[in-house]
Amino acid sequence: MKTNIKQKIVKLLGNEERQGILIPIFAILMSLIVGAIVIAVVGKNPVNAYHNLLQGTGILPKESYAAHKGTLTDFMSFLNALTPMIFAALAVTVAFKAGLFNIGVSSQMLLAGFVATIIVGYSNMESYIAKPLVLLIGVICGAAVGGIVGYLKYRFNINEVVSCIMVNYILQYVISFFINMYYVDVVSRQSRKIADAASLTLRNVEFLGMKMEVPLGIILAIIATFGLKFILDKTKLGYEMKAVGANQKAARYAGINVGRTIVIAMLISGALSGLAGVTFYLGYNTSIQPKVLSSVGYDAIAVSLLGNASPIGSMFSAFLISIISKGSTYMSSTAGVPQEIAAVITALILLFSACGAYIKYRIKRMKDEVTEESLRQYKKEEV
Repeated sequence: MKTNIKQKIVKLLGNEERQGILIPIFAILMSLIVGAIVIAVVGKNPVNAYHNLLQGTGILPKESYAAHKGTLTDFMSFLNALTPMIFAALAVTVAFKAGLFNIGVSSQMLLAGFVATIIVGYSNMESYIAKPLVLLIGVICGAAVGGIVGYLKYRFNINEVVSCIMVNYILQYVISFFINMYYVDVVSRQSRKIADAASLTLRNVEFLGMKMEVPLGIILAIIATFGLKFILDKTKLGYEMKAVGANQKAARYAGINVGRTIVIAMLISGALSGLAGVTFYLGYNTSIQPKVLSSVGYDAIAVSLLGNASPIGSMFSAFLISIISKGSTYMSSTAGVPQEIAAVITALILLFSACGAYIKYRIKRMKDEVTEESLRQYKKEEV
């Protein structure tokens, strides 16, 4: 009986070519099962809770809607929240490929959002000038911070995690100072709202009798996903980044300029973080809260791990994590499940994703045991 179970597991997950897809799916299923147990322990129905998660994101229809609202309005709002998450996950993924850990995505987002806000958000520019300029500022600011971290790693061998953490604190409090001194809204205690012309989200767009948000950045996020995949899989730069990430000594021996590759990888990672920042602070939101770093930059680490550190996988895992975070409010209000349960489920996904290497190891052991058992059985039959 035990051997039969092992054989089924090996048959399901033993194909090494498909493990990059199957193991993340397995991790998601396991985390959802454990999450369902947690929901049941607090006395709620897991099926209803997960159903409400999908309803809260517009994937499934709700029982009733307010005026000018519908499933499509909820889904467009979900895409608005998804856009910065995709950019942030791609930023983490690029760094991972080069063997780096960009834990400073949130501060890179903050700087890009702040600079774009004060230069474009408070200006009288026309929309056709303001929106592209916001994107350009996001790329430049994010790349600048990422490039500095990469240079410190290359020139002085300063661990990028330490650099990112220090930059997080510096930008968080410096920008907070400027917001509170010069740009604060005395009512909301956040930065003043930006002009509509600078926003990367079109608001109150009427369609089929509904008023909805239209995130302009979602198309760019999809293009960036496939563009990054092309760079990593089809270009010399992508090969060099993956070689450096796999083994720096071997890459250097092969003639690859390791330092230059590290800096370029962090420049690209920072640029994607900057795009996440402008789509978050000048798209999903319209103002900046002082002394607060967005959780998107940290959730993106879980998203990238779940996506097996690949661009396409990161995009799909961003979709899943955004469902959990965006739908948790409706789940809480309708099913009575504490909103913190969503954070627990996200943490479980991260935990099981982090165990991917161990799962591969256990499957390999099972595969060897099944093979040995088959050989023993074959010898017995011969005798």
